[in-house]
Amino acid sequence: MSWGTELWDQFDNLEKHTQWGIDILEKYIKFVKERTEIELSYAKQLRNLSKKYQPKKNSKEEEEYKYTSCKAFISTLNEMNDYAGQHEVISENMASQIIVDLARYVQELKQERKSNFHDGRKAQQHIETCWKQLESSKRRFERDCKEADRAQQYFEKMDADINVTKADVEKARQQAQIRHQMAEDSKADYSSILQKFNHEQHEYYHTHIPNIFQKIQEMEERRIVRIGESMKTYAEVDRQVIPIIGKCLDGIVKAAESIDQKNDSQLVIEAYKSGFEPPGDIEFEDYTQPMKRTVSDNSLSNSRGEGKPDLKFGGKSKGKLWPFIKKNKGATPEDFSNLPPEQRRKKLQQKVDELNKEIQKEMDQRDAITKMKDVYLKNPQMGDPASLDHKLAEVSQNIEKLRLETQKFEAWLAEVEGRLPARSEQARRQSGLYDSQNPPTVNNCAQDRESPDGSYTEEQSQESEVKVLATDFDDEFDDEEPLAAIGTCKALYTFEGQNEGTISVVEGETLYVIEEDKGDGWTRIRRNEDEEGYVPTSYVEVCLDKNAKDS
Repeated sequence: MSWGTELWDQFDNLEKHTQWGIDILEKYIKFVKERTEIELSYAKQLRNLSKKYQPKKNSKEEEEYKYTSCKAFISTLNEMNDYAGQHEVISENMASQIIVDLARYVQELKQERKSNFHDGRKAQQHIETCWKQLESSKRRFERDCKEADRAQQYFEKMDADINVTKADVEKARQQAQIRHQMAEDSKADYSSILQKFNHEQHEYYHTHIPNIFQKIQEMEERRIVRIGESMKTYAEVDRQVIPIIGKCLDGIVKAAESIDQKNDSQLVIEAYKSGFEPPGDIEFEDYTQPMKRTVSDNSLSNSRGEGKPDLKFGGKSKGKLWPFIKKNKGATPEDFSNLPPEQRRKKLQQKVDELNKEIQKEMDQRDAITKMKDVYLKNPQMGDPASLDHKLAEVSQNIEKLRLETQKFEAWLAEVEGRLPARSEQARRQSGLYDSQNPPTVNNCAQDRESPDGSYTEEQSQESEVKVLATDFDDEFDDEEPLAAIGTCKALYTFEGQNEGTISVVEGETLYVIEEDKGDGWTRIRRNEDEEGYVPTSYVEVCLDKNAKDS
């Protein structure tokens, strides 16, 4: 089955067919290109959808996501973000492995087709030229033969005429011979050209055209194979991301299975538990006693006198049933004394934790400045050590302020938890809980411990004890050795550490972890002996040593 032998006379149709094949290939490239655009658009919409439903930072909505069902929803959003990334991978791979490759192949194919058909036309033009030469020699041979016949007839006529001179007869004879010789030459030329044409025609139809058409056939078959391979690649690109997409879906299923309704119920208790005991029975108030006519005036007046306190008590007890229906519309007290005991304890603990984190950050910053100052002392050309004194004093002052603030909130927390001597339970309930019913007794803890000029005061022994502890802690902290590495981490992205206390990292760089993320989103790392600082935890992949984890 060869186009050269079967389609030897279909040059024009083959030219049209091969052009159609290139058009089909370009149509397939356009199809794949539109598919990549759809994948990118779909991935973008999925990412926007995931981002739209992510909880906003530092908002009430973020606090609600402590429930397992909400955490599962967050996991679903994160998995959908990864799911979108796989559709971007599909788009990128199809563009690089199919579109770019086929576009280059189409250009090569067009060039090859043009070259083959150029050779075919050149062969056609050559055989046509040979045919014209043959026709020309044939007509010349025919014309010379006729001229020779006429010259021979004229000679014979002159030779038979007795009135013609011998010279005229000889001239006619010579003319006839010349014409006869020209006919013989034309015959020989025609014969030679005919033989040459037959040879060229045989070569054209049995060698040149078959070879050219065979090349065109091979070119077309390669095109067909190439488009088939591209279709396989098209499917394979999709198939490659199926395992990762499956993991994303497995992650969603795992998140759904992690939902714990009992845990969520317990969180509701922790969120809204007031710490109060349910109200007791209400005593019966007898309003019929003043209406009795049989009693004496004295007993009536006594009943009325005794009834008034009962009425007041009744009015107050009615308000004590649900003390939080009337919310304090004023500013929230600093010690959260307007909250129920349990909620107040949680708020104070949260505040203490926040202050401790701020203290730790300031202390780390102080360490960094101190180390920088030491470097400047050792290498004066790098900077002036005295230029850091102001910053160091400012950081130390901030630490002291934060510690005093922490001590204040820890004292309130200790009072709530009953670790320090405090006012009686009844007085605390009246000041912290029943302020709406008994305004004169509203004195929160902050006011009890504030002097008339507004400064914070404590018992002298307690204050001196705290100061001694703080001083000892400072001395111990200043003399401590550099933190040992507890693991390693690899930078997933490049981070430019422009703020004090941070360190710049480059994507792919491996560093030492010296302090884990304490919940604030930052991990402390070290590059070498003198370079350390914080980087966002999400920017690195942390691998802790087993001993560090056990400890």
